[in-house]
Amino acid sequence: MNLNKEYWESVYQNEQHGWDIGYPSTPLKNYIDQLENKSLKILVPGAGNAYEVEYLFEQEFKSVSLIDFAETPIANFKKRIPRFPHSQIFKEDFFTHKEKYNLILEQTFFASLPRSKRLDYAKKMHDLLVTGGKLSGLLFNHEFNLGHPPFGGTIKEYRKLFSPYFKIKIMENCYNSIKPRQDRELFFVLIKK
Repeated sequence: MNLNKEYWESVYQNEQHGWDIGYPSTPLKNYIDQLENKSLKILVPGAGNAYEVEYLFEQEFKSVSLIDFAETPIANFKKRIPRFPHSQIFKEDFFTHKEKYNLILEQTFFASLPRSKRLDYAKKMHDLLVTGGKLSGLLFNHEFNLGHPPFGGTIKEYRKLFSPYFKIKIMENCYNSIKPRQDRELFFVLIKK
C-alpha cells in the first residue's frame, strides 16, 4: 500500500477517517491546558482536520503551526478557522519540513506511517526540535493488524525507537483516553537529547 498524498486525499474526500473524533482528544486538551508559555513555537504534524491546532489557537498560542500534505483537511481547516494565519499552515511532506519548534504534538500521525518510516520519524522529530524541546502526545499501545492505518505498537518498541534521540520523561498508559481508545493509548513526553 502506497500511503502517499493521493491515498490520504482519497481518505479525506471519501470521509474514511474513522480516527477523526471531531474535537481535540481529551489527553491532548488536558496537556495543552497545563502549558503556561503562550509563546512556545508548536507544530502539529499530519494534522488532518487539526482540532488540536484550533484549540491551541483559541487558547491564544500564537506560534502554532500545522503540517499535512493532503489538500482537503487543510481546506476544511481554513474554512473552519479563517482567521488562522496561513503562513503557519504547511501543505508539504513532513519529512522535508525545515522549521524548528519548542513543542511537537503527536495525535495519530505516527500511527498513519508504515513501520518502515518509524526510525525516520524519530530522527526528523529530533531535527525539528530545539535543544531541550519536547515531543508529546499519544501513541497506540495496541496492535491492529489491519494492513492499513492506524498502525499500532508496544511500549517496549517505542522506548527502543526513541531512546537514542530523546530522554523519556513520561511514557505510560493513558488514564483519560476517549472511550473507544481506552486501554489502547500511551501518553508520552520526550525531551530532545
